[in-house]
Amino acid sequence: MIQYKTSEEVQLIKDSADILGRAHGEVAKYVKEGVKTSFLDKIAEEFIRDHQAVPSFKGYNGFPSSLCISVNEVVVHGFPSDYELKDGDIISIDCGVFHQGFHSDSAYTYPIGEVSPSVIALLKATRDSLYLGIEQAVAGNRIGDIGHSIQKFVEAKGYTVVRELVGHGLGRKLHEAPEVPNYGKKGSGPLLKAGMVIAIEPMINLGTRNIVQERDGWTIRTADRKPSAHYEHTVAILENKTEVMTTHKYIEENFKF
Repeated sequence: MIQYKTSEEVQLIKDSADILGRAHGEVAKYVKEGVKTSFLDKIAEEFIRDHQAVPSFKGYNGFPSSLCISVNEVVVHGFPSDYELKDGDIISIDCGVFHQGFHSDSAYTYPIGEVSPSVIALLKATRDSLYLGIEQAVAGNRIGDIGHSIQKFVEAKGYTVVRELVGHGLGRKLHEAPEVPNYGKKGSGPLLKAGMVIAIEPMINLGTRNIVQERDGWTIRTADRKPSAHYEHTVAILENKTEVMTTHKYIEENFKF
């Protein structure tokens, strides 16, 4: 069942999202060649806890870390580790914050050093598709309008959309109804109404859309081991507008491509 939020609850999610955006910005300062992904996880957790909040992911169904860190062909849910970032890598950093009873959730994919032009194009298209999806996330539209706009845009460029993993509602729980696929038909799915808060998160592959789950039970990678990109925002659907509550502003102040 979809949980509609009051204006007070929307504000609490916004407060959570502010901490999240600034945590991402702090991590972005250290995203570079030679850095261990476990170090980035430590930076995020310390920042979040220093701001009287809790990392949403740590301990969620047994997930061991504060960040999902997914490198190259890993789509989502990768574990931070002793892996050191290398020139030519791409890295998706997904983070959630729980503060004053509410979650926020966002992700960003970074290129490390000299990344091939074809992969940079994938990142830019995926990032652009997120904002096209957000444009459709208005009261009176339907969930399918979001996915359709994302799918149409990226498939026209020759990319593929992961089907098994989707965006979601969120609030008091990290994952709530409705599911928000990154594909779909116009005018299909649940009606978007004021008070809904959803995470829109395109996961777009350079090659096949097929994915594989690794033996750790979490890590999802592309079946053909070609790169995958992932961007995400938490958005609130209000009476007369849609508000993007998370931000990549602090990331992009510290990391540009």
